[in-house]
Amino acid sequence: MGAISQYLNSLGDGWSIYLWLVAGAGIIAACAYMMVWAAKNEQFDEDIKYLVFSEGDKDKMSPEDYAKSREVLAEQEKSRERRLKMQEIERHG
Repeated sequence: MGAISQYLNSLGDGWSIYLWLVAGAGIIAACAYMMVWAAKNEQFDEDIKYLVFSEGDKDKMSPEDYAKSREVLAEQEKSRERRLKMQEIERHG
């Protein structure tokens, strides 16, 4: 630990700003990557909130909301099946 401390003390004034710039650039790059991943994987879907409802919630919902929840569930199942087929194709070349 003494060698590291001695090295850091031997550096000139203002070196730590570069360390912060590199760390900040890394954080921004990671955030950009995560947002692109989320967009490609359908994570920004406003209707996702309907997936928490089940058949047992029918009496607690309006008919329109219940119909919407079943529609969203069917769309998600289709999307899941497509994704699983694509993964299977990628696995078997």
